[in-house]
Amino acid sequence: MGADIHGFIECRGTYGTLDEEDSSWHAAINLDLLYGGRSYDAFGCLFGVRNYAGFRPLAEGRGLPPDVTDEVRDHYEGAPDLFRSPSWIGWEELVAVDWDEPALTVDARVHEYRYSVEHGLLKSGKSFRNLDGRSEGDEWIQEGKIMRVERMTRREAVRQDGEWGPVWATMKALADVHGPEYVRLVAWFDN
Repeated sequence: MGADIHGFIECRGTYGTLDEEDSSWHAAINLDLLYGGRSYDAFGCLFGVRNYAGFRPLAEGRGLPPDVTDEVRDHYEGAPDLFRSPSWIGWEELVAVDWDEPALTVDARVHEYRYSVEHGLLKSGKSFRNLDGRSEGDEWIQEGKIMRVERMTRREAVRQDGEWGPVWATMKALADVHGPEYVRLVAWFDN
């Protein structure tokens, strides 16, 4: 059974100021409206969930923030037997990340490529296979595919120009208005 991510982007304050009268966090947008993928590489890199690529997670096991909004807490607590691994990460942290940082270990999965006359070598997936003592950089052909043992970078795991683009664009837009320290992603996972 797979794991899916759920959560919200939250922001604090209103329109560029942290007003003393309104210093609480607000649930800005449900993550389901921005991200519909299932990227274990991103989940592992950000939160340590299904971390097959071997990253040092950026925000593993933080739980829900103590000042999380009631709306977000209600969503998380609405399925206590389903949801697990809550955590959060702020925009200020995300913009400071070295996205070219490699994973701590080689990927536990073998990276598969196929050759196309039109496009050259194309990544076609990853699979759990016996590495038979192979190490980083090893390459072989199996079942008509080029197989490689690789180590990923954070940029490869969290494709900001791809499926994570809408999440990053929303967080950046909110940070431009509220300030980077007042925007965070609160997330949790099912199965």
